[in-house]
Amino acid sequence: MARHGIRQLGTPWADGPEFVTQCPIQPGSTYTYQFSTEGHEGTLWWHAHSKWLRATVYGGLIIYPKVSSSYPFPIPKLDIILLLGEWWERSNPIDVLREATFSGGGPNVSDAYTINGQPGDLYRCSSRDTVRFIVEEGDTVLLRIINSALNQHLFFSVANHMLTVVATDDSYTKPFSTSIIMLGPAQTTDVLLTADQLPGRYYMAARPYASAQNVPFDNTTATAVLEYISAPCGSRFRGRKRSPVLLPQLPAFNDTVAATEFGTRLRSLNDVNVPIEIDEDLFFTIGFGLVGCEPGPMCQGPNNTRFAASMNNVSFVFPREMSLLEAVYRGGGVKGVYTTDFPPVPPLRFDYTGNVNRGLWEPEFGTRMYKVKYNSRVQVVLQDTAIFVTENHPMHLHGYSFYVIGQGFGNFDSDRDKKKFNLVDPQLRNTINVPVGGWAVIRFVADNPGVWLMHCHIDAHLTWGLAMAFLVENGDDESQSVPPPPLDLPPC
Repeated sequence: MARHGIRQLGTPWADGPEFVTQCPIQPGSTYTYQFSTEGHEGTLWWHAHSKWLRATVYGGLIIYPKVSSSYPFPIPKLDIILLLGEWWERSNPIDVLREATFSGGGPNVSDAYTINGQPGDLYRCSSRDTVRFIVEEGDTVLLRIINSALNQHLFFSVANHMLTVVATDDSYTKPFSTSIIMLGPAQTTDVLLTADQLPGRYYMAARPYASAQNVPFDNTTATAVLEYISAPCGSRFRGRKRSPVLLPQLPAFNDTVAATEFGTRLRSLNDVNVPIEIDEDLFFTIGFGLVGCEPGPMCQGPNNTRFAASMNNVSFVFPREMSLLEAVYRGGGVKGVYTTDFPPVPPLRFDYTGNVNRGLWEPEFGTRMYKVKYNSRVQVVLQDTAIFVTENHPMHLHGYSFYVIGQGFGNFDSDRDKKKFNLVDPQLRNTINVPVGGWAVIRFVADNPGVWLMHCHIDAHLTWGLAMAFLVENGDDESQSVPPPPLDLPPC
């Protein structure tokens, strides 16, 4: 069970991903997570981190300022959490995962998106249970929007209302107004809404941004209702028939321009202390792969293959005997559990977003970590690839927030693109959307010893191996070292 975005500084055993910092909690057993929220303020969330259980096991984790007047924006009259999710009508999500894992093909897409657990009026089965929020004219409303969906980026908007973005993940931003926001899976965005429209009923709506070409996705729209308390309840309003609920105009599902435009406007509220000198300069390719196999029921990928995914051509394999952190703690690694030879750069350089030689489509498989000295200043270039298909990947790093100093399309070129780096007020994130067919550059200081998973937060991609792990070494004293495991740590 992960508290998504909590650094877990000094409490690495409470991070949550199965077989990384703990073994899964067995049926009928318990495990108490102990951690501190010091240094955090804003909107985070918690979710299961075992298989696809987070499809239904998740919730908001809101860390309020000690004094409400310390908000860097007007104190809201209402504070509303919106959890965007996915729902399968005919299948248990774990069965969807089992079927895809067995066949080697893509998983069945969801049947609906949800807002706070309800699909809303646009689905025939749920209109009576549509979530409604009541406001008064003039109210300032803080919407804390969390994309809890398993496999889908989502656009979000409120009909006839502008949204003022004030925070992403748990970091305040320079405010800006927009009618549309886009969230990758696991991202959070806080916006202020002023109830300044004609009293009535207005849809909040979420529908997909699907960047990969020719990949199936659920194209439906989830809704909730923002209703003014003074909205007319009769059949007529000021001499005319009552208008239906207004639906916002959302971008097309493949509108990469709209998705990109939103992300490029994000800036930290104040100037920040970005690492300038770099100790670890890393370049990670990310994307899909295909593994050849004998035609049959377990070979349902394109052209008799099984789907895979990788970073630097390594498809991550989760151990089963014990967690990675336990193996490290027990003395530098138990034989056969992991290695520390994850490549810092791609084994072979190629035209990452162009026509990729079919010989590069099949990754290696392994449980390989990258070792980093305590307090190292780390830069990672995350480069999308065109192996099988390009896609916008929401990359999450456990144990850290990081500065996103640059993003762009095509192949990253250090000489050209570093001139565009924002080293003054870049956005601080724990999950960044790497643009479809593009790149993102992040920086952080490795001051949190332990084992920290970096992975795509589209769970289908994580299942296929789009992950790696950092092993951050201990510092010089006990306060800079991994503490002993708790007594109730789940066994494998």
